[in-house]
Amino acid sequence: MIRLALQHVGHEVTASANGEEGVKEFGDGSCWDLVLVDQRMPGMSGIEVQRNIRKKCPKAKLIMITAFGTIDLAAEAIQAGAMDFMRKPFTADTLRNAVQSALERPLVSLSENTASAFTPFTRTTINGYRFEPAPDGRTVDAGDIICDFIVDLPDHSSTNVKVELPTYVTELVKAYTDMEEPPGGDGFWQGLCEEALANYLWQCAELPAAGLLRIEDLSSSLQRWLDSVLTVETN
Repeated sequence: MIRLALQHVGHEVTASANGEEGVKEFGDGSCWDLVLVDQRMPGMSGIEVQRNIRKKCPKAKLIMITAFGTIDLAAEAIQAGAMDFMRKPFTADTLRNAVQSALERPLVSLSENTASAFTPFTRTTINGYRFEPAPDGRTVDAGDIICDFIVDLPDHSSTNVKVELPTYVTELVKAYTDMEEPPGGDGFWQGLCEEALANYLWQCAELPAAGLLRIEDLSSSLQRWLDSVLTVETN
């Protein structure tokens, strides 16, 4: 169905039955502009396929697709060089928009894409959505931290989304990390807001209502993010 949806708008598409066949078909990458990889396959997983392809061709553009992954898998795929991470099921229009966006966008180098432990999702797309911090986009209102993001939608339009981090959640974070001042200063809080927005786009594949996402508690996904950040800081 993915092949038919893309051929319908003029793309030339070849499908492989599994990861091993796909890596072999890819060759040195000179014949391909984009690779779409399913994560859960018999034998070689999508992440393994992605890493094999990037070894052969560091400039390869890839989109990871899965129905089973978590936001942590999205982060792993991004760290391995994926340009987009799509959660099934998705519409044909979302697929086509994501493919067109990946073809048109320049590839961000792995070193650029992973420059900060706090911003693994910036410059990458999730379910066709791509976002980055707005200029001077962090404010404090009565102790609550508000981070503004510019979100590019699958239809290529853009909008602003605010992520609100209430004071009581920052206190929960300090208690969880056992730190009065978490590592990274302001970047830490912006990174936490980014993680929350990425997780929302991953779970819901739509914008928050009225362009506002309020972090209500310290969810399990945010706890895992905190653990990973603290591990990086310790190392």
